[in-house]
Amino acid sequence: MMTRRQALKNTALATMACATLTNLGLSRANAAPGTAAGPFQLPPLPYPSDALEPYIDAATMEVHHGKHHAAYVNNANRALSDHPQLANKSIEELISHLDAVPEQVRTTLRNNAGGHYNHSLFWQMMKKGGSQPRGELSRSIESTFSSLDKFKEQFTAAATRVFGSGWAWLVKTSDGKLVIETSPNQDSPTMANGSKAILLGLDVWEHAYYLKYQNRRADYIAAWFNVVNWDFVADRFTKRNR
Repeated sequence: MMTRRQALKNTALATMACATLTNLGLSRANAAPGTAAGPFQLPPLPYPSDALEPYIDAATMEVHHGKHHAAYVNNANRALSDHPQLANKSIEELISHLDAVPEQVRTTLRNNAGGHYNHSLFWQMMKKGGSQPRGELSRSIESTFSSLDKFKEQFTAAATRVFGSGWAWLVKTSDGKLVIETSPNQDSPTMANGSKAILLGLDVWEHAYYLKYQNRRADYIAAWFNVVNWDFVADRFTKRNR
């Protein structure tokens, strides 16, 4: 049975996540114009498509954002077109309570609303030049993994082991622990009923790296660490400490 303290933590996690969604442009009122007709819209990249060169090439970013992410948005909107009662829910409400979604659209929304949610976070988790962990986040990484280098080793191992398509994540659990997880396809820790807060995620679908790295996923992962936006990660970590 969930204790009152656990319930309060989960509520706080969900509240902060919803605030982050608004900042990311995932709320309906603040979303940037996209190509889909429906409640969800494609947010713009927060930087030029070539900003992450040479680690992630412009061609990959253009296809990844403009084709793959846009397709998730369009497919999610089409799935919602016959379910107006779902169209009024936030994307986080949909994917964290998939058991409440009608079975005929559950898998479609799991894959496509999930893909929209994951990618909208992913773009924010990178920036030109990258950065380094700081403050409470840095101390927590060191206490959990011994050092940033050890964290990178463990995160790389997890991301490399993902079979086929999926994601690697750094999450904060409701009891404040940092944990590395993986998920298949467009699943995410958010689907665990809002009990886990995503801090950092890496897309290891082939479309995220194949144009530049072909089948060399390990090279892609190593390069990606050069553009991680640890300032964004630290901000998410700090907010979930309040």
